[in-house]
Amino acid sequence: QLQLVESGGGLVQPGRSLRLSCAASGFTLDYYTIAWFRQAPGKEREAVTCISSSDGRTYLADSVKGRFTISRDNAKNTVYLQMNSLKPEDTAVYYCAAAIEQCATVVVTTLADYWGQGTQVTVSS
Repeated sequence: QLQLVESGGGLVQPGRSLRLSCAASGFTLDYYTIAWFRQAPGKEREAVTCISSSDGRTYLADSVKGRFTISRDNAKNTVYLQMNSLKPEDTAVYYCAAAIEQCATVVVTTLADYWGQGTQVTVSS
């Protein structure tokens, strides 16, 4: 069974950090472009960050530049999202996704081939 499972979400105070993990089973992540999306209540899903399978180039939304970092550990078949200096506006359900397409397409279409179940991140004092 092909599956992505996120973990690491939770409640955190503004200014603190969280690291989300996305573990794949049933397929090998290093052949796919991996993206993190988020969706806040009443808002559309948005691409937060992405790393292309072809050349490792990354994309970061302007709202998270300098604070969030995507990385992949192919040996563990896992992708990570390191989130620093969290803000209340970062509150959302975060999803990881795997796609055949490259980041330039994925971040625009917000479409992917495989999706995780999502993990809630709440930033509040």
